[in-house]
Amino acid sequence: MNAPTLLLALIVGYLAGSVPFGVIITRLAGLGDIRTVGSGNIGATNVLRTGRKGLAAATLLLDGAKGLIVALIAQRFSADAALAAAIGAVIGHIFPVWLKFKGGKGVATAIGVYLALSYLMGIAAILTWLVAAGISRRSSVGGMVSMLAGPIVAAVVLKDDTLAIVTALIALLVVARHADNIRRLIAGTEPKIGGSKT
Repeated sequence: MNAPTLLLALIVGYLAGSVPFGVIITRLAGLGDIRTVGSGNIGATNVLRTGRKGLAAATLLLDGAKGLIVALIAQRFSADAALAAAIGAVIGHIFPVWLKFKGGKGVATAIGVYLALSYLMGIAAILTWLVAAGISRRSSVGGMVSMLAGPIVAAVVLKDDTLAIVTALIALLVVARHADNIRRLIAGTEPKIGGSKT
């Protein structure tokens, strides 16, 4: 796969990942700008703070789907194109051009690309999120821990070094985006799932 094709996959992935479904859905529902609610984040966890579980679920599914779909489409061209699109989608969600590069945490989109690159990674990430979030009652903990599923499954189960490196980069990017959450967790002020952000 030549460099121009990989660059195109990266750009298309970025543009797809940049679509801010949380902002779009809440505005269509008449709730205004989700960035003025709770943590100000555009993801499903913050949408849940509006009290609209259906909207939060829709945001979660669509944020995951954009990563899944763009990586699956790119996969029809090559595995390398899929990896480029996957990275682009996560970067796009976190730094969307449409929102002045201030986006979400990237967990749902990352899990979507995990599913596209290997259903084993995706399933492992989902299960890990459920367990970690269920125990901690904090979405941020579930999100960060779930990111470990990608590189671990890729390295240990699939024995694919390239996939392990790419998913490790995605995981690091997502965890780095949780810097504020990490500080609140240390301080004991991180809100629980479904709770209000103080």
